[in-house]
Amino acid sequence: MAARKKQRLKRGGGWRRLDLEEVHLAVEADPDSLMAVNEALEALAREDPAKAELVKLRFFVGLSLPEAAQALGLSLATAKRSWAFCRAWLYRRLTQKSPCS
Repeated sequence: MAARKKQRLKRGGGWRRLDLEEVHLAVEADPDSLMAVNEALEALAREDPAKAELVKLRFFVGLSLPEAAQALGLSLATAKRSWAFCRAWLYRRLTQKSPCS
């Protein structure tokens, strides 16, 4: 009986264990790009923490827009508007020339 329960989908029967040492990142990014994205997200979080959280759920966790909206308790329409704003805001922030360059 216990063995059958373990194999059920709701108990994780379809899952398989992965060794974290064998997991590879899907995208390798150079450290400068990662720092720029991190700084931009921190700036967005200071301006609007909820929008920064939406970006993190979409970009880093890999949730779809409906899944991220549900996780944050937002309507899909609000999430779509916020996502459009975030993409434009981050693009502008990441492509503007810094005064030090």
